[in-house]
Amino acid sequence: MHDFRAPWWLPGGNLQTIAAARLARAWQGTRPLFRRERWETPDGDFIDVDVLSDAPARRGALVLFHGLEGSSQGHYSLAFADAARRAGLSFAVPHFRGCSGEPNRAPRAYHSGDHQEVGWILQRLRERSQAPLRAVGISLGGNALLRWAQEAGAGAGATVQALAAVSAPVDLVAAGAAIDRGLNRQVYARMFLATMVPKALAMLQRHPGLFDGERVRRARTIFEFDDAFTAPVHGFAGALDYWARASAKPHLPRLQVPALLLNARNDPFVPGASLPTAAQAGPRVTLWQPAHGGHVGFAAGPPPGHLAPLPRAVLRWFDSLTGDEGGP
Repeated sequence: MHDFRAPWWLPGGNLQTIAAARLARAWQGTRPLFRRERWETPDGDFIDVDVLSDAPARRGALVLFHGLEGSSQGHYSLAFADAARRAGLSFAVPHFRGCSGEPNRAPRAYHSGDHQEVGWILQRLRERSQAPLRAVGISLGGNALLRWAQEAGAGAGATVQALAAVSAPVDLVAAGAAIDRGLNRQVYARMFLATMVPKALAMLQRHPGLFDGERVRRARTIFEFDDAFTAPVHGFAGALDYWARASAKPHLPRLQVPALLLNARNDPFVPGASLPTAAQAGPRVTLWQPAHGGHVGFAAGPPPGHLAPLPRAVLRWFDSLTGDEGGP
């Protein structure tokens, strides 16, 4: 995967991104099946955790943190679920608050630096596992997972064996600027805002005065939304303060567990120039930065493509840390 090349029929980062999400096959055989668990949170809210239910787990546990507005039914979640059941791993997708199909109760949502929430979820999962977890974060979930490991320091190893961040915007200032420009603004920012704005306004009805609803209604960029909603609701001074404080890139040398960072250099809204170098990443980080792949767009094969290479490569990287030859 570190030298991934897209098939001939998928030129460019945008087509690679969109085809993987909309066209490519995410599983082989039967669709992965989940059972849902509802966990009550310490602040009186809940999160929904979808657990793979149609395969026995023999070799350990894998958890996936989804991206912005994602879920267990996203293309990458299903691809990892299929790879996990083939590898004999238990598999869980915790939903960030408000992403499981039901509004959450508390006056908060989720964000790219939500490391305390990630830590609470991982601890709950670790308590039911006989060995440290393998953790994967996709996009926003990857940055949040990294921020948890950075804050946890030496204690992270008691919870996770290793972690992988796929297409994570570890420099949120650069990624935020990129998604709000040109075609990205018209396609990706508009897509995200189409669900985030109604969710935020519904929260305002449950918690009047929490933020300025008119500013959220007027938001046409991710910056405007984060400045009007994400930042004030979660204790940041504004969008730039949020992006700067939540970014994982400045803290990568603090990681004390093995971490894989996989970012395509043609990702439409995670600019290649913003990606960390080996010197910036520190000794515990493995960098895979292929020229192709878009944003979580690693589809392979003839049309419509399939997504198996991504989870297979990540699971093999995990196995390489322990010399485990089992895998999908």
